[in-house]
Amino acid sequence: MSAEATNPASPGPITPGAHRRRGRPRIDLRRLGRAALLGPTARGRLPDAIGHVVEAHRAHYPDADLDPLRRAYVLAESSHRGQMRKSGEPYITHPLAVTLILAELGAETTTLTASLLHDTVEDTDVTLDQVRTEFGEEVAYLVDGVTKLEKVDYGAAAEPETFRKMLVATGNDVRVMSIKLADRLHNMRTLGVMRQEKQERIAKVTRDVLIPLAERLGVQALKTELEDLVFAILHPEEYAQTRALMVTNAERADDPLAAIAEEVRGVLREAGLSAEVLIRPRHFVSVHRVRRKRGELRGADFGRLLVLVAEDADCYGVLGELHTCFTPVVSEFKDFIAVPKFNLYQSLHTAVARGDGEVAEVLIRTHQMHKVAEAGVVALGNPYMPSGEEHLDTVGERADPTRPGWLSRLLDWQQSAPDADMFWSTLREDLAQDREITVFRPDGGTIGLPAGASCVDAAYAQYGEDAHACIGARVNGRLATLGTVLSDGDTVQLLMDGMDGAATSEPSRDWLDHARTPAARIAIRRWLTAHPEGPSATEAAPRAPYSGPSVRPVAANTVVDQPGATVRLAGCCTPVPPDEVTAFAVRGGVVTVHRVACPGATRMKSAGRPEVGVRWADAEERAEYRVTLMAESFSRPHLLADLTEAIALEGVAIISATVEPPAQGRVRHTYTLQLPDAGHLQGLMRAMRNVPGVYDVGRAQHAAAGAL
Repeated sequence: MSAEATNPASPGPITPGAHRRRGRPRIDLRRLGRAALLGPTARGRLPDAIGHVVEAHRAHYPDADLDPLRRAYVLAESSHRGQMRKSGEPYITHPLAVTLILAELGAETTTLTASLLHDTVEDTDVTLDQVRTEFGEEVAYLVDGVTKLEKVDYGAAAEPETFRKMLVATGNDVRVMSIKLADRLHNMRTLGVMRQEKQERIAKVTRDVLIPLAERLGVQALKTELEDLVFAILHPEEYAQTRALMVTNAERADDPLAAIAEEVRGVLREAGLSAEVLIRPRHFVSVHRVRRKRGELRGADFGRLLVLVAEDADCYGVLGELHTCFTPVVSEFKDFIAVPKFNLYQSLHTAVARGDGEVAEVLIRTHQMHKVAEAGVVALGNPYMPSGEEHLDTVGERADPTRPGWLSRLLDWQQSAPDADMFWSTLREDLAQDREITVFRPDGGTIGLPAGASCVDAAYAQYGEDAHACIGARVNGRLATLGTVLSDGDTVQLLMDGMDGAATSEPSRDWLDHARTPAARIAIRRWLTAHPEGPSATEAAPRAPYSGPSVRPVAANTVVDQPGATVRLAGCCTPVPPDEVTAFAVRGGVVTVHRVACPGATRMKSAGRPEVGVRWADAEERAEYRVTLMAESFSRPHLLADLTEAIALEGVAIISATVEPPAQGRVRHTYTLQLPDAGHLQGLMRAMRNVPGVYDVGRAQHAAAGAL
């Protein structure tokens, strides 16, 4: 690989995936087929036809017990004998090729055994019970997981229901999907014998479902080749143009990427860093994407440098040397070692420029990181055995690669999509989300969401259908609407109404505009379908302002140093004991009392208006007090009724009330209230804050009237 990548030979007739096969002889499936037809070999002896599989397997597992592979091959060959592929090859060449793909990726023996048998139950007389008896429960589960459902039983729903079955099986054992991906890759490699319309149909399903699944499971080696094969079928003209560019570049006498690679080797040698520097040619789709992004391509754009080291710390040492000795392109730097991708991928990404303007992208990773980057969950071996624990990451939901967060969410929402068409369309929509973010809960837990998800999605991810009662959120400590889009690393506190079972809040159709996850969208749609009338007009939060009678509070409890004056509490701040107050004489022999901190009082002082001495009456002199409070809340049905009930239960009379129209899901209520005693104020404010949906209550601060 190293020599080939350093000095790539002319590609000749480039085909999708050819760059992955350089460095080893192309396997002749016809020859394997002829070997298979020679019949079973002597007991205990490995058949020649699986020699390539055994060789690849021993490269990863030198001490593996090969007897299960021998027995699985013998059963598969005998059961498929006489069956032919559309290409004219014996059918056994297909399970052999699928198993070889997995063996090269580092799959363990159980996966390879099931791969050899993966079509026997579907296409031959072999039964699942027979597989279970001969090879055990694990192998039987994997074979059953990839076995298609019959069209005669499911009709048009057979394909989506088969994928649903595979995904559910994958939820218990990710090796099911590993086998399916390798199966699809070999079928895509040999798709040329099919009619064009069938090629396109299979390619579209591969693009919409299998490639995103390969990405999520981190199996980049399969993902990139599948992308190229789909590209060739669905976009033949662009594929031909890209291929021509790659052929022309391969034929050039000078290779700027090779020259940069040699410079990098020299820099690292001088720094005493032991590293392997390889040239990693871009695959077809990657070249096409770079061309669309940058326009005309230069020589270094057709590949990237891959630097492999032994330890994590060496990755940062290499990075430091490259950024010291070359000009770094800062915008291209990404650290996926400190913050791994959700699919187990770890690597440092950077780009460096030479004096002549050539820019080379560089990937820096350890050998183990490279293995996982190529093979994803397949590189974990058997992830259900304790020996696999050494490969696990410990960051959030990435800690369990056997049940990643995206898969758990997919399995949850698929249960709520009984209709095959809904499941199929929603699955494609879900898998189209190509990036994952992690947000934190106040209790230290995490929620995994697709990029672009909102607080609505976080609510349904955390609470399921109980999220119908969500009334708002705090994002990083600040109040936020449910439509707020979340970013990776945000902390989200969801505000719920009546989690004790007395919830009165309900979803709004507007929530669908903010929901990105299938779980949220399905739950909201189901609730809206069950409640087509929605909240009644009389129960809904007011859509227009409501104002009760406006009464200026009379200060029957203030004593001022102006005998005979009518004393009023200023409407801009409505002071109550024990507020520190001041007073001013106004027209008509009226004295207005303000809180000392009131902006209106400050303006009158600045204007030179003289203050009037004022104090609160003693307790025995006091009558009732009036105060204006402002409540900030999230919009929800019954809110006005609940607030007025809470006020009434405190023994407080409402003199006037104003409710502003909802804006961005929030409502402002202003109440002028008559308290039996000033000591009731703090208890009243607490009672109002305890009403679900109310997130703040405070003393009103209105602009002072000009007459004052």
